[in-house]
This record gives sequence, structure tokens and C-alpha cells, in this order.
Amino acid sequence: MDDRILQIAKRIKTLRIEKGYSSHEFFAWEHEIPRVQYWRMEKGTNFTIRTLLRILDAHNISLEDFFNDLNDGNS
Repeated sequence: MDDRILQIAKRIKTLRIEKGYSSHEFFAWEHEIPRVQYWRMEKGTNFTIRTLLRILDAHNISLEDFFNDLNDGNS
């Protein structure tokens, strides 16, 4: 698997945990993202740009900040 995808998946999971959600299911439910689709994104197996943007909106983080943090190694 592409390491970049795994970095994105890890960053998504880290954001969820930092926001206080221990469960990916509750986060997905609360932000109206299909649970299985969100789980797959955290595992790095299913990415759509639309869902990534919904996740970033839920965290109030810009696309630029999301990827800058990846480049800085802060994920």
C-alpha cells in the first residue's frame, strides 16, 4: 500500500482522537458519514475526496492545514 495513503489515514484517526472521539462509529454517526466508509478511510482502504472534505469540515480544518501537517510530520 502507498505510504502516503497510510499517512492520510493515520492523520484522520489522530484528528478524531484529538477531538475526543474514542469510537470511529460515533464520530461517523455524529457527522453523518457512513460508518463503514469512515472506518475504511482510517484504515487507508477507501478514499473519496468528498468524504475527506466532510471529515475536514467536521474538524474545522482546511485542506491546506491537513496536508501541511502531514508534510511537517505532525500527524
